Amino acid sequence: MTTHFTLADLEAAINFWRAHSPSRGEELELCPEAAALAEPYAFMIIKKRTELPLDVLDSDARAALETWRAQVQRA
Repeated sequence: MTTHFTLADLEAAINFWRAHSPSRGEELELCPEAAALAEPYAFMIIKKRTELPLDVLDSDARAALETWRAQVQRA
């Protein structure tokens, strides 16, 4: 099992979720999964990090990332 994730992982996972559940409403609200990944994505950009341990993610972000990984492995 992978214990880290990369900025590229987050970007790919966000794009996956946006494709499966496009933004809604006039304000173009992100789906819950993409929204959960947006905060750690922004953190990594601001802090110029390319990789972080999985344990820094909250449960929603971790679930979104793990579901994305499972879908990618099936393809």
